[in-house]
Formats: sequence, structure tokens, C-alpha cells
Amino acid sequence: MIFCEKLQLLRKNKGLTQEEMAERLDVSRQAVAKWESGQVYPDISNLIQISDLFNVSIDYLVRDQECMLNISSNNKTDLDKLIDFRLEANINTYAAFKNETSSTRLDSHDFRYTKGPFTYHDTYVGGEKFAGQEAIWEDGKAVYAMNYVGRVLAEQFSGNFLKEALRKADKNMPYRGPEYYQSGEYLYKSKVVGDFTWFQGYEEIYCNGIKVYECYFHGGLIQ
Repeated sequence: MIFCEKLQLLRKNKGLTQEEMAERLDVSRQAVAKWESGQVYPDISNLIQISDLFNVSIDYLVRDQECMLNISSNNKTDLDKLIDFRLEANINTYAAFKNETSSTRLDSHDFRYTKGPFTYHDTYVGGEKFAGQEAIWEDGKAVYAMNYVGRVLAEQFSGNFLKEALRKADKNMPYRGPEYYQSGEYLYKSKVVGDFTWFQGYEEIYCNGIKVYECYFHGGLIQ
């Protein structure tokens, strides 16, 4: 998704017309129309205002997710390989209704995925209020772990949409789901402080502007 498409999506999700958005940013409606049509690009001061207005990062706004390439794919570091595996495990376990295994704790839900030297295990307890941990081992040694705790806030919550959003995680946001994802009436947002070695994050889901779900998570490399 490119900038002009993201801007339209953000504006419409916030329920603003082009005129209302222009007023908030102290620019003309024509400027907003040109941004959304891809004719021109806002300067850095306007990007900062847009970032603040919609509560998303400038990095999210300016990065073209469709065009990003990993030019060092043949020269991957150990961390790159670990992140790649975490993303692969993500689309082969809970988020994709796959590889559920027997409980490791009383009344827990568990998922496991193994490929090459890596093994991923996710275990959680609860339902509408839940807590869990996912971890990765390399050659039998723990190398990564993440703890999470969350809750459903309204009956409009959709577990299927949460899984759909989690499957959209990428190398820029390999922790839970992407920074921003929308499908129909549902919107998923995630914020992270830190990087894959040590991070804290928060994800939330909205349905027609109403917050219906939230989850806190933190994790990093294990030594």
C-alpha cells in the first residue's frame, strides 16, 4: 500500500472529509486532494502533522510495503534467520488455525512448529481474558521469548479478524501483527518500542470506531 492509499484509508477511518482533514492540518482541501490522488507529496512538516493526527508513525506513512526489498537476502544474519522463522511459524500456528498440540499446562492451548534447527511453541490460558507466551529454540536452546496478556472489550470482537491481522506481520513488524491493518469494519493497530532483541508493545482492534480488543506484549532475545 502506497502513501496516497494509506492517507485515504486513515482519513475515512477517522470519519473525516477532505475539508475537515484540511482544516485540522491548516492546509487547503486541494492540497489534501492532491496528496490522496498521488499528484504531490506532503513536506516533512505536513507529514509530522498527519502522523500526529492519525496516531501512526512517519515510517509507516512513507514506506511502500509493496516495493520494499531485502537486498541482503543471500547474506542473512542469525537475527534475520530468527525473524524469518518467527514469521513462518506465525502463519503455521494459532493465526492460521494450524499445528495445535497437546496442552503443556492445565487448561492451556498450545501450538508448535518446527523447521530445521528452530522450534516455535505458543501456549496461552483463558479466552476473553488471556495470557500466554511464545518462545523459539535453536538446536534445543531457547533464543527468543515473548509474553502477552489481553482482553476482549466488546461483543463486536472477531477472533477471525485478529488472526487475519496477525498473519499480516512482516519484517518491519515481526512481533505480533502489522502497524496498521484494516478489513471491512475492523481496524487493527500495533505500536512497539524497541526492536526484536528487546521490545514492548500494545495492539488494539476497533470495530466501526469502537475499541473491542487490546493486548500488551513484551519480549526479546534469550541468553
